Amino acid sequence: MKVLVTGGTGYAGRFIVEALLAAGHELSVSGRSKPEYRFFSGPVDFVSGDLDPNNVSSARFEGCDAFVHAAFHHVPGRFRGGEGDDPQSFRRLNVEGSLALFEAAKKAGIACAVFLSSRAVYGDQPPGLVLTEETEPHPDTLYGLVKRAVEEGIANMADDTFLPTTLRVTGIYGPAGPGRRHKWADLFADFEAGRDIAPRVGTEVHGEDMAAAVRLMLECDTNAIRAAGSLFNVSDILLDRRDLLEEYARVTGLRNPLPGRENASAYNIMDCSRLKGLGWSPRGQLDLT
Repeated sequence: MKVLVTGGTGYAGRFIVEALLAAGHELSVSGRSKPEYRFFSGPVDFVSGDLDPNNVSSARFEGCDAFVHAAFHHVPGRFRGGEGDDPQSFRRLNVEGSLALFEAAKKAGIACAVFLSSRAVYGDQPPGLVLTEETEPHPDTLYGLVKRAVEEGIANMADDTFLPTTLRVTGIYGPAGPGRRHKWADLFADFEAGRDIAPRVGTEVHGEDMAAAVRLMLECDTNAIRAAGSLFNVSDILLDRRDLLEEYARVTGLRNPLPGRENASAYNIMDCSRLKGLGWSPRGQLDLT
């Protein structure tokens, strides 16, 4: 099939494009600027476009069979707090622009569409509560509120011929694209310099495993997805910063002091049984290769 991916040159989007290329799909990447030469491992078409709802039309989906929306307007390097000093534009582009894209995809006859949402929609939850797709969202940041608004909007578009699915993805890690910085580049630099590092724990998923979930949404039987609920958590490991840096020290040979360990008992891990029931199988361990 031919798949249109918005945000394909972004940190998450590149994993998605590469996974779909490896699976033999044709790719069309939509964004404000054309990907650099050989940014991807294979050829992709490029369609110029942004998140301004006034600029969205069904013509962007010409020749495509499926749609993956990974684009997100934000201050560089930030998602939570990504509105900077312009929350109105942040909301307009990420909510109205995203919903306009899904409406245009539906009008163009696209049957399958995937939205990259975030665990941020869950927001503040009771300590230690395991997050399932049935957990009531309580987004406590504008980022989470925006993602939740799009989730609700596309759910209302679903019908017998159009199936939009939502992936609530936790922290994505893995190799950055050519010329891009690794997610933990600053943390590793601080560790190498011997600076004090605060304890932290969080859920993570490798970009390749996240992309495998996207591919599953596109290739899986639609009746199976509908039966599962078309909303899926995407998470893998609960990672303590100490363990991350301990592994980095092992790989690099560094002997610098490690930070203390965070108390993880109150952390809200994500249950991914629904996605695993469709055949998703993440690596289950930290991978810095």
